[in-house]
Amino acid sequence: MVDMNVVALAGGVGGAKLVDGLAQVMNPENLTVIVNTGDDFEHLGLYICPDLDTVCYTLAGIANPATGWGRADETWNVLDSLSALGGPTWFRLGDRDLGLHLERTRRLHAGDTLSQITIDFCASWGISVKILPMSDDVVPTWVYTDEGELPFQEYFVHRQCNPRVKGFRFNGVEHANPAPGVIESLHQADLVVICPSNPWVSVDPILSIPGLRQMVAERRTLAVSPIVSGKALKGPAAKMYSELGIDPSVISVSQHYRGLLDGFVMDTLDVGQAGFVEGSGILPYVTDTVMKNRQDRKRLAYQVLAFGKKMEKSPK
Repeated sequence: MVDMNVVALAGGVGGAKLVDGLAQVMNPENLTVIVNTGDDFEHLGLYICPDLDTVCYTLAGIANPATGWGRADETWNVLDSLSALGGPTWFRLGDRDLGLHLERTRRLHAGDTLSQITIDFCASWGISVKILPMSDDVVPTWVYTDEGELPFQEYFVHRQCNPRVKGFRFNGVEHANPAPGVIESLHQADLVVICPSNPWVSVDPILSIPGLRQMVAERRTLAVSPIVSGKALKGPAAKMYSELGIDPSVISVSQHYRGLLDGFVMDTLDVGQAGFVEGSGILPYVTDTVMKNRQDRKRLAYQVLAFGKKMEKSPK
């Protein structure tokens, strides 16, 4: 087991996979995961937290192995009934998944915080790693597109990322507070790992919470690229880069986190760009970053932690 305090910033399937790898090779008390909640929204009267749920389902071993999100062995009776009545079915909520959303919404209405609810759910699932939402405040992501401003899930799921992206905003983030435990975990961190999550809509919301970017910059920090050979392994990250006029590459990802990184983990297919990364003052580490199974997650986590342990903190 790797003996150092690590904070992982995560969102989406790619982030959940690396977090699962880290959980396999670390003592749980040494790992804290801060999860994006910019994707959160209300649907059918329920409060949905897609990134939190993906991370938790993955660590609990109950995520859908085919999609990486949602529950394994899911059934769809409620959605079928909703469809027959003409209700909205564009956001697919399975029967098992609905139980979580019902209980979380009930507790939020009763006055409990999202962070406390998440802690309790993790205990029920046997998850011993500390999972924290980035904030208990509501900070929804909005997407500027060529068809106007859209709530994130409207753009991402309902419109399937078809509108062209022009930018993003995190509504109310300037007034948001880090969730309890976030500041403390960063203060105690020997290493911050930015998971291979979408930089724009999974990691930037976390870093936009007042004070968190500066705290990450003060720690020894590395990022794992979500872009391999110009493509995103999951989700629309590469499309977003292109529509914003930025070449989707490991260079672009490393520069997106300019001022934060001491190290950068990139895939062997992108080894030709390692020199540029190093020339910008960030130490590169080249390996196979594609996680096809749990063994891949464990291998990559070991490599990331070993690299982070020997990586020197650089002036930023």
